[in-house]
Amino acid sequence: MNLNILFTCAGRRNYLINYFKKALGDDGKIFAADMSLSAPAMVDADVSVLVSNVDNENYIEELKTIIKKHSIKAVISLNDLELPILSEHKNELEACGAKVIVSSEKVIDMTFDKLKTFNFLKDIGLKTPLTYTTLEAVKEALKNNEVEFPLVVKPRWGSASIGIDFPESMEELTLAFKLQKIKLKKSILTSVSLKDFDHAILIQEKINGKEYGMDIVNDFETNYFGTFVREKYSMRGGETDKAISVIDERFEKLGHQLSNQLKHIGSLDCDIFVTKNDIYILELNPRFGGGYPFSHEAGINTAAIYLEWLKGNKDVSRFNNYESNRLFSKCDRLIEIKNNDYRKTINI
Repeated sequence: MNLNILFTCAGRRNYLINYFKKALGDDGKIFAADMSLSAPAMVDADVSVLVSNVDNENYIEELKTIIKKHSIKAVISLNDLELPILSEHKNELEACGAKVIVSSEKVIDMTFDKLKTFNFLKDIGLKTPLTYTTLEAVKEALKNNEVEFPLVVKPRWGSASIGIDFPESMEELTLAFKLQKIKLKKSILTSVSLKDFDHAILIQEKINGKEYGMDIVNDFETNYFGTFVREKYSMRGGETDKAISVIDERFEKLGHQLSNQLKHIGSLDCDIFVTKNDIYILELNPRFGGGYPFSHEAGINTAAIYLEWLKGNKDVSRFNNYESNRLFSKCDRLIEIKNNDYRKTINI
């Protein structure tokens, strides 16, 4: 079976390109689409495709053309801001012959909106940081000793830790809140934040404890497969930089519960904090997260599992060899991007 896979908004996710290339072998090609020819992932893909910005009115038609012209069997997005667009147009894209590995519009909307995420987690009985959308509300909470400084100020609709502050006083909180609103109007989050700009900045309780990342994997019919966890040792640019793999029944139980309640498709990146007695869930991201390489290197080959599911094979146990206490660290590498040589780049 020829499995051509298209990664959209490929950006810097070279590791995913290479994991899938290795798993795919000679059974197909990896296509990477991005609006910039200098996106690093374009270099490692078998074929790179220049496309419009995801907000362009022609973007979906461009993807349809790529799918049909190159017999694409699966589409995987690597960008939060694109997920709502792919989910909305999933049926028409799949009518062109490709499986679009993205969750339902309901799941995407809830996980992208951090206020809805907060309410969802509360409703299913899981702990999550207290969350407010106005200065007045958090001032009242401070007065009633519901929360204390430091707090967390961040966009309600956010991506890759854009615009996060940790005010330690009322003066800092007021300034951070106002500054966040000003910056929001100049950022890539402007359009989505206009849905409710008066409540587009969140103020949250800051949880102190050990931070973990979880990959909660469902199959393409939303059935639970497994939870793969790493303790974060350090962060860089909003992504995990160093981490160690963990196997703990508490996390397996939590992952299973989230899977059953959420009904997402594929891999879900979940951030949690563990205090002395409790587990707090911070965010849910229904896509491959920046921490996936740590899970992969510790023994869970989700790339190969995706390919088997695309072939219709259900027995993927041989690709799950997850081990605890595997410590890994990311490091940078240089890729030459030749200005006058785009031999792998194709026209739509």
